[in-house]
Parts: sequence; structure tokens; C-alpha cells
Amino acid sequence: MPVTFSNGSVPTTVGSALLLTLMLGLGSAQAAEPISPAELATNEGIPYPAVIAHRGASYDAPESTAAAYKVARDLGADYLEMDLQRSKDGVLFALHDNNLQRTTDVATKFPERKDAPANEFTWAELRTLDAGSWFNAAYPDRARPGFVGLKIQSLDDIIKIAEGNPQHKPGLYIETKEPKQFPGIEADLKNKLLDKGWLSSAGSKLGKSNTGVGQGKGRVVLQTFEKDSLKELQKEMPNTPKILLLWVGAGSIEPKSTQTFAESGEPTKAAYYAKQEPKDAAEFEKWVDEAKSLGAIGTGPSAELTNHGDQSYTDLVKPEMNKLTHDKGLLVHVYTVDEPVDFKKVMDAGVDGIFTNRAAELLKFYNRFPSSNVKQLLADHGY
Repeated sequence: MPVTFSNGSVPTTVGSALLLTLMLGLGSAQAAEPISPAELATNEGIPYPAVIAHRGASYDAPESTAAAYKVARDLGADYLEMDLQRSKDGVLFALHDNNLQRTTDVATKFPERKDAPANEFTWAELRTLDAGSWFNAAYPDRARPGFVGLKIQSLDDIIKIAEGNPQHKPGLYIETKEPKQFPGIEADLKNKLLDKGWLSSAGSKLGKSNTGVGQGKGRVVLQTFEKDSLKELQKEMPNTPKILLLWVGAGSIEPKSTQTFAESGEPTKAAYYAKQEPKDAAEFEKWVDEAKSLGAIGTGPSAELTNHGDQSYTDLVKPEMNKLTHDKGLLVHVYTVDEPVDFKKVMDAGVDGIFTNRAAELLKFYNRFPSSNVKQLLADHGY
């Protein structure tokens, strides 16, 4: 505390020193530059910009199958992305939809249960399903005989795939899918990752990572749309990077308009989403702040695509949105972008990583040319 005279004044020498100290402190604060997104990523062990293979190389092979994950790995994707669910008997596995109809032959194998949630099936039952033939029917130009009979993959299966190429070992980017259906899945995931050597135990130091995504905690990134699940993930795995996925609509960012798709008169959902936006700037900022307060190191916002389509949603990666997120010390990983015109658009807007179904195309966009092409890799793996 500075010395004062009885009248409250400060002696000249002491006052001058105090003033100089304050000025120097202010100058240092003003001179300090905010940490760059590239540095933020490096500090978390996350590649910059990150190539996140959405359900594997899911443009080229049936999503979330061994074929899709092996191709994404061998192309050189940074992460194998998955939606995590849990079977009736406790096995963690990858599946996007709530039920099995779109991507399996459940209607043939279990006709009376075809509409049931996937978590009402045992792992043995899930493994009887054909998770590949649907792709051949949906995309005849990309169909391959080897896709017939592909199986749903457990988390154990995907970990083996991630570790299976000595030249490139991608990380895992894991979403807790509909976590309210799976109480305790966050703890189950932690225990599995610990058991497989993909996490450090509390208080210990993780040794040199054998993945291609840097050291330690960047091997795994956790993602969720659900704030409650984010809290649980932070509690269970406080040192593992986490992303809060963002959406305009129920359970996430409040929209400016409450008009539904049916009420809008728009011809497609993509056209409807293109006109959606957050209620105001404060509403968007609230969710970014929420992400940070709950332990996330970044957000996963949606994007509007140039040609719309069924992956085109509300544009939440406008430059000012990304700047705000960066200014708060968070990364931006956008979903789900497949075309070079959109790669450029979102990168120009300032994102730090991209979820893509077309890992080969995104790697080429970043001048990270794969050593082999998709067709050759599929053939090499017997598909």
C-alpha cells in the first residue's frame, strides 16, 4: 500500500513510481495479443485446420462401417468421427439414427421390431444386420459388391481400425448421441477409452501418442448437442477436448422466427433453414459463453451450403460469429461440408476444422494429397 500524508496526498517519489507501474501494466495489457486459433488448436493437440471424417469416408462407403473408417484412415484424415450409442447389453457402437431402418435390413431380419430404437437390440442381434447393402441401393454409381453384408461397428472395432495403419493413426471424434437415452454413457466411454489406452488416468501423464494428431489429449475430441452431456463429459474427462455442437432450433439456439417448416411454405428444408437465424447476436453469444463455461474448447456450428441439399442448415459460421468465438478463446469446427466451393467459403469465414463425408476432397483442398485414391483403397481392403 502506498505511503500517504495526513491530507491524503502521495509523496512525489512514491506517487511517481506507482503511476509508472500502472502505466507500464496498462501498456503490457494493451500490447498483449489474443491467442490465435492455430495456437489454440496446438495447445489442445488438435490439427489445424482439422479434417474430421464424418462417420468415416461416408460419401465413398456406407457410413460408420469398417469400409468407411478404413478408407478415411488410409487417406490421412485427422479424425474418425462417430455417433455413439449403447446396445441393450451395454456395448458401445456407432450409429447415427435413433432406429435401424435407414441403414440396415432390420425390417427383414426383425420385422416386428423394425421401428424400435437401436438400444433395444442386443449386440449379438445388431451384428446380424446388413449395414452396407442400403448404400448400394441409394448410390448405385458408388455401389460395390464388397459393401453387401457390412456390419455395425463397436467402439472397440473403430479403435482397432484407428490403430491399424502404422503410417497414419487418426484420432477419434466422438459424439454422445441422444445421451438422455443412455444414462451413464459418458462414464462408460471414459472407462472404455482408459481401458484401451486412449486416455490418461487421473493425475498421470500420457506418454507419447501413437496417433497422427499430436500428443496427449488431442487424440480424442468429445462432442455433443446436449449441455447436460457436456457437463458429464467434463466431469468424467476434464482434460479431453470437448465441442458443443450448435443448431438453431429446439434445445439449442433460439430462432428469430418460430415458424415451422410446414408453415413456411418453403419447397425444401434446406431453403427453410437458410432463412433461419438466431434470435439476435446476444442469443448466439450466450451459447458460445455456455460452451466455454461448461468446459468446451470450441463449438461445432452448422453451415448453409451453396447448393443446399440435405446437409444444408442455418449459417452459423458467418465471419462475425467466428470472430466472436475466437475472441472468447474457442475453436470452430463446422458441420458438414463436402464441396470445394463450400470448403473455401467456410475457411474464408474463419473456421478451424471441417466435418466432411468426403475426406479425400478436403485433404486435396488443404494440399494434403493422399498417397492413394479411394477406389484403390477400397480394392486394397477387399471391397
